Amino acid sequence: MKLRNRIFVCAFLLLSLIGCSRSEYEVIYNAETGEAESRQPDQANSYTIAVIPKVSGIPYFNAAEEGALEAGSDLGVNVLYKGPLIADWRHQSEIIESFIEKDVDAIAVSANDPDKLGSVLTEAMNQGIKVMTWDSDTSPVYRSLYINMVDPEVLGRHVMDTLASRLEEKGEFAILTDSKQAANTNEWIHWMKVQHAEYYPAMELVDIRETDDSPTKAYDAATELLNEREDLDGIIGASSVGPPAAVQAVLDADKQDDIEVVGLSTPNLMRAFIQDGQTEIVTLWSPKRLGYLTVSIAKSVLEGNQPADNQYFPNIGVIRVEGDTVIMGRPIDFTRENIDEYDF
Repeated sequence: MKLRNRIFVCAFLLLSLIGCSRSEYEVIYNAETGEAESRQPDQANSYTIAVIPKVSGIPYFNAAEEGALEAGSDLGVNVLYKGPLIADWRHQSEIIESFIEKDVDAIAVSANDPDKLGSVLTEAMNQGIKVMTWDSDTSPVYRSLYINMVDPEVLGRHVMDTLASRLEEKGEFAILTDSKQAANTNEWIHWMKVQHAEYYPAMELVDIRETDDSPTKAYDAATELLNEREDLDGIIGASSVGPPAAVQAVLDADKQDDIEVVGLSTPNLMRAFIQDGQTEIVTLWSPKRLGYLTVSIAKSVLEGNQPADNQYFPNIGVIRVEGDTVIMGRPIDFTRENIDEYDF
């Protein structure tokens, strides 16, 4: 491995580990003191909203945490933000149980499994706690609302189109996903497959690898794909750790002229790669805004107000509502021309 690339990989993994360690404890915003703390807030004069990500410590969910805590400050509610160190539904269940014991007013979870959290979420609802999902859904019977970032069909088809345009609509490609049980990535991949089948017959999907939202596992999976698939032409990263890990694996294998990498990731993880021309585009939305919207809607529901289609939310804009699903907005493509406008 080239020295420069080895240094980058080490730094990338170190930042992820640092992020994990900072989120082992519970982070809250206390509306009475106006400060972020690591203790249980006074619930006497405001709502307490618990927000659970799929996993703690990765930049995507760190940005969502920032938005959730900012919303707590702006809206005068107590926000508790805590996630598992690994993307596992069992650990999420334990966290939810702890929030039930604290008698929070609302729970919003980005689910690692659509069904296996059902028992603990039903318990929460039976206790009178408002339950909703954000980022990644459960089966609808286990929550009242799902707060989605984008229309999954629009996103999945768009990412497939992006790769196809880079490959001139031919060649082999693989997908790096977080977990085959995660509802959000499964739905995005479903629409990638639909777009592939409808429009790109000369392309072949040869593999889908799980990464558990771990930068290390994503890098290892991409490296294995490059070693095992000599004719591989492209990789789609379907979760935020996938594209930077895949690009680094391609660089370390000296295949940057042969493999195209696209997908979903944050501007800060992809900035150096895009500015250096090692990849040209990555797609996402603002996870900070998603965290902010999640807390905003939770407070609105606690006040007895359900979100409405075309409703305006401060610091978010106009949302769409389809049945029991809230859609925040459209995906954003980050390129060399606009990536410096974003910081998350």
